[in-house]
Amino acid sequence: MKSYESLKNYKEFKEVFDNSKSFANKYLVMYVKADDKGKDKLGIQVSKKVGNSVVRHHLTRFIREIYRLNKNTFNSGLDVVVIARITAKDISYKEMESAFLHLAKLHKIVAVNSKVN
Repeated sequence: MKSYESLKNYKEFKEVFDNSKSFANKYLVMYVKADDKGKDKLGIQVSKKVGNSVVRHHLTRFIREIYRLNKNTFNSGLDVVVIARITAKDISYKEMESAFLHLAKLHKIVAVNSKVN
């Protein structure tokens, strides 16, 4: 059982987009908003411009797995939206993880007492 929920509909995504700040790097864009309910939610967007459904799903699995494995290092009660850029389609898992953690550090969502590479 996963320890977070997913952002599913337009209203939830729009709430995060409208009430948060974004940071971006070469591969990803990340929006983070504090959630009043204390639940963690992850939303992932991969445009059709990135590639066909196989490529898009592959990137979605990468991002979901990176979030799952690093979940304990993040502050709780956050809505996180990650958007994959076109340049992300040909990178390795390690590069994707590095890009994701870089954005997490910029958003200052890494818990104080945890260590991220």
